[in-house]
Amino acid sequence: MAGNGGSDEADALSVGNRLKVLRTRRGMTRDVLGGLVGRSGSWVKAVETGRIAVPKLPMLLRLTEALQAQDLAELTGAQSVPIVLFAGPGHSRLPAVRAAVNQLVMPTDRPAPPVSDLQARLRQAWAARHAAPNHREVVGALLPGLLTDARMLASEQIGGSQRRESLAVLAEVYALAQFFTAYQPAGDLLWRVAERGIGAAFDSGDARAIGITAWLMGQAHRDSGDWDAADVVTTQAAALIQSQLTSGGPADDELAALYGALLFETGYTAARRGEIGNAWRYWDEADAIAQRLPAGYFHPVTSFSRAVMHAHAVTVAVELHQGGEGVRQAQRSLSSSIPSNPRRARHWIEQARAYRLERQHADAFHALETAYATAPETIRYNGFAREIILEDLSVRDVRRQERAGRLARDVGLLSA
Repeated sequence: MAGNGGSDEADALSVGNRLKVLRTRRGMTRDVLGGLVGRSGSWVKAVETGRIAVPKLPMLLRLTEALQAQDLAELTGAQSVPIVLFAGPGHSRLPAVRAAVNQLVMPTDRPAPPVSDLQARLRQAWAARHAAPNHREVVGALLPGLLTDARMLASEQIGGSQRRESLAVLAEVYALAQFFTAYQPAGDLLWRVAERGIGAAFDSGDARAIGITAWLMGQAHRDSGDWDAADVVTTQAAALIQSQLTSGGPADDELAALYGALLFETGYTAARRGEIGNAWRYWDEADAIAQRLPAGYFHPVTSFSRAVMHAHAVTVAVELHQGGEGVRQAQRSLSSSIPSNPRRARHWIEQARAYRLERQHADAFHALETAYATAPETIRYNGFAREIILEDLSVRDVRRQERAGRLARDVGLLSA
């Protein structure tokens, strides 16, 4: 193959043949690869066998990313295009965060901060993330110190409730790190923080920490195409959280929100599978929980709330390729009611996906422009948004091209 010392015969391979070779080398089934790019296993087979035309550039980039290839040429054998074009660039603070995750915790002359101090810093970090349009910059600046101090505290020889509290804090710091790492070219780092986080959470025995880290682990499994693993994590964690719910109060509100968030994630995975009944059933169950929470409640990590359930309805419809329903849900939801810049921007991107399914291109692009105005760092690292922009760059409509070109330069797809 190209780039691997391949022969002229290898260079002459069709895109379909190259796709099959790359997929087989990765040990992926057609269904798994199709799920990663929003298509069916039969669609992948049709591409591999040449029964349908070669996909357009945005889909080729998604396939290349899903196959964890480094360059588009590995799939096409044509002009080199680094996969970072679709996957997004690495944030400037990524090396420092990686170093903080990788470092050994060594004895120092400085004592570890108390648990209460770290808990307060975490609350401030989550609040800052929701408030900032450049949320990765804000979180990336805070993470090295939080990781160092939380790991130092958890390594101290303490027992009883203090030990459990320190591990719960460490688990939540890893959760914050997973938010920062997601959708960057650092898959190894994402899995490291996800696995360390859920391990610390279960060691702590803290239901809140377990719920948060399982919610994130389920997403990691689903985004990697392992839907069965995603279901195991979310359903088992949901059952555990449900067993902890008692008679109400602020602590129970948070556990109820985590329970609802986990139920929705199970529905999200069902939507990826194309299971219409299960997807909407889990959405209904999660929404019923949201409606029982106090008015205005917003979970600081998962964003679970009544407002976000409206956003989730758009996502379910889009994943099921129900464009009309997605547009209907988009029109009845109020993005302004989501008190988080990155989550609000994500909702605008999901609305853009719905409008795109209905070929309402102007509305789709307006939604992307609004997402960029809301939180530029959300759209810069969102593959769906980048795909829509790339598609509009390739159309014959000059006005659409020009509009896409401006946004492409803003998000870093094109040089200024």
